[in-house]
Amino acid sequence: MKDKEITGAPLSREFYARDTVTVARALPGCVLVRRTPEGTTAGIIVETEAYLQGDPACHASRGMTPRNSPMFGPPGYAYVYFTYGLHFCFNVVSAGEGIGEAVLIRALEPVAGIELMRRRRGREDIRQLCSGPAKLTRAMAIGREENRSDLTGDKIFICGGSEQGELVTTTRIGIRDGADLPLRFYLHRSRFVSRK
Repeated sequence: MKDKEITGAPLSREFYARDTVTVARALPGCVLVRRTPEGTTAGIIVETEAYLQGDPACHASRGMTPRNSPMFGPPGYAYVYFTYGLHFCFNVVSAGEGIGEAVLIRALEPVAGIELMRRRRGREDIRQLCSGPAKLTRAMAIGREENRSDLTGDKIFICGGSEQGELVTTTRIGIRDGADLPLRFYLHRSRFVSRK
């Protein structure tokens, strides 16, 4: 598969400074871009999950801590956390400053830097490179250093992409608390979502 050229500008701070569910629904179809000394990788966002301050599954549900403080704003920054002692997860901070909310980027369709992603992941099948939050952070070299990154900059950012297509709304994956909330969104026809 041939890499696509990435030409879009980063989404504005105002894009993220909206209701978190609105942001989570707007992100599928946009393109996550990561620039490193090794090269540029990019993927179309195909799946997101919203995490709201009053939501028991949200890291900010019990107030601000040193770990979750990026979630409280300002919007348009990255919140990257380590989970299960193994993996990083990449989120975009949304809503207004002082509101602890974010959108988890769950899966991407790789469109640029695909060979670099394959080397990082040790996988050949393009559908397996970014079909989950831990997979995409490894493929895109997103780790602890990217926590609090400004997503309106030029190292890691999201730009507008293709027409979104039909969006499916369903419950989130891999959580116990708040598992019944319809806060997961994915592109219906995508082969790259983590699971349908």
